[in-house]
Amino acid sequence: MTATATPPVSRSRTPLTRTAGSPRGPKRQTGRHIMLGGIALLWLVPLLWAVYTSLRPYSDTTKHGYLSWPRSISLQNFSDAWSQSGMPHFFWNSVLIAIPAVLGTLLFASAVAFFVSRFDFRWNIVLLMLFTAGNLIPAQVLITPLYRLYLLIPLPSWMSDSLLVYNSLWGIIFIHIAYQCGFCTFVLSNYMKTIPKEIFEAALVDGAPVRRQFFQIVLPLCRPAFAALATLESIWIYNDFFWSLVLIQTGDKRPVTSALANLQGQYFTNPNLIAAGALMTAIPTLLVYFALQRQFISGLTIGSGKG
Repeated sequence: MTATATPPVSRSRTPLTRTAGSPRGPKRQTGRHIMLGGIALLWLVPLLWAVYTSLRPYSDTTKHGYLSWPRSISLQNFSDAWSQSGMPHFFWNSVLIAIPAVLGTLLFASAVAFFVSRFDFRWNIVLLMLFTAGNLIPAQVLITPLYRLYLLIPLPSWMSDSLLVYNSLWGIIFIHIAYQCGFCTFVLSNYMKTIPKEIFEAALVDGAPVRRQFFQIVLPLCRPAFAALATLESIWIYNDFFWSLVLIQTGDKRPVTSALANLQGQYFTNPNLIAAGALMTAIPTLLVYFALQRQFISGLTIGSGKG
């Protein structure tokens, strides 16, 4: 009688997994919330300090110091900044610069992005890298040749009082379009590559030319990306001060960022007044962001779930 050997029981080592109710998970979440709250507070401190300073009279801060408790609070600094700096006129200049610059940037960048993303040719990637590399050049490096170039390019009298690109709003619009097209082309080309090719094949079967595909198919499908880029570009162009300072000679043609310079005297500067003016100039950028907030977030997260 032979005994059958039983195989040894293998003890499988199963990894220990933490349950959902383990104490380590909530501690991590609490730590993240504390860290994010601290970072958000650090970002808000300068803004809250500017609001606090703008609401206090200059005499109060001179007598008791900026770290003291306010004896009186009013909106007089905002009223004085609005009237003394000529802010309505400079606001209008910023509107005349920002709207055409943003629309022109999105139009030209979308055209280049469509060409690069939908057509295969030898220098495809090189062309895209060339447009993107333009944003890596500091503006301070370009200002000297650009200044001399602006003095040589003529414009008709209805576009410029100086009959040149220099000292005109068109010159600021042109440089913003040229400088911002690289970044927008890179973003839009990556977004257009996510559009299914079957849509363009169906359009070709229906006899739609390339121009119709661009205006009636691609542009409507890129609305989330356009909204995100329009929000960023409008904020960047609106807050620009460097180009207008160098390429515009007449002070009345400069944007609203230069209006703050009118609040500084030669021998006296009121920080409370400047804080109020700075907060007023930031209001349009906040309005643009809140108006396009939903489209901006959807444009940033689009394609995140695609592999």
